[in-house]
Amino acid sequence: MLDQAERYLRLHGRLLDRLRFEALFKGGSRQRVLDVLRCYQNPSDGGFGHALEPDLRGSGSQPESVEVAFWILDELDAFDSPMVPAACDYLAQVSAPDGGVPFVLPSVEDEVSAPWWRTDDDPPGNLIPTASIAGLLHKHRITHPWLAAATDFCWSRIAELKETSPYEARAVVTFLDLVPDRERAEAEFARLREAILATVTFDLDADGPVHFPLDFASAPLRLPLFTQDVLDAHLDVLESGDKWEANWLIWTPVVEHEWGGHIAVERLKTLRAYGRLRG
Repeated sequence: MLDQAERYLRLHGRLLDRLRFEALFKGGSRQRVLDVLRCYQNPSDGGFGHALEPDLRGSGSQPESVEVAFWILDELDAFDSPMVPAACDYLAQVSAPDGGVPFVLPSVEDEVSAPWWRTDDDPPGNLIPTASIAGLLHKHRITHPWLAAATDFCWSRIAELKETSPYEARAVVTFLDLVPDRERAEAEFARLREAILATVTFDLDADGPVHFPLDFASAPLRLPLFTQDVLDAHLDVLESGDKWEANWLIWTPVVEHEWGGHIAVERLKTLRAYGRLRG
């Protein structure tokens, strides 16, 4: 499987994802990954752009691109990188008055991007991507002025939830799984568990832009979201080589390759996290 993934990445993957693969599975240099990731960071504001999130093709910084960068820093255990405080400074600059960062900033209108990246002129904070970013910062015990207000925002918004959507649910799960206040997190999770599960697609044969259990739990969670038999069934599918392609709209040819390489690395990480892949 590693050999097949390596060949796929050679043919299709970005340099960033090829180096991630080498660092995570072949003993390659993690510093080289950081060097390339740094090229996606805008020195003018500390945010990330330049199609790090492949559907945001512009050079300008966007909050979601920070989340993508932070997940890569997480896999490398590299939250001591100077990129982190610079990105947090950026988040503080673009946060809404409610303390969260918007789903996407109005500057996206001046850039080339997928059709779903649109917003009003003055968007409010959103759990996507505020909750995931805050959760990762808590995981790595980062202290920054932005985090306190963002955490309060997340708790407030989560407390208001009765129903949710797949991407929002995934962000909520990340936050509740990683935030330090375990008693509060477990209480909110217990309240929202059925609402979260309502956004999950369990049908192994489902097609289209659906969200499977391993999209919510790409590595084992502290929260009891899925039973082991559910996880095992979906891990069997991944191990067979199925469900490795983007299942959302490919709106311009290049994103098929960029997402393909990213997904390949993510799938390998998931298989290894659950003991299905050595290396």
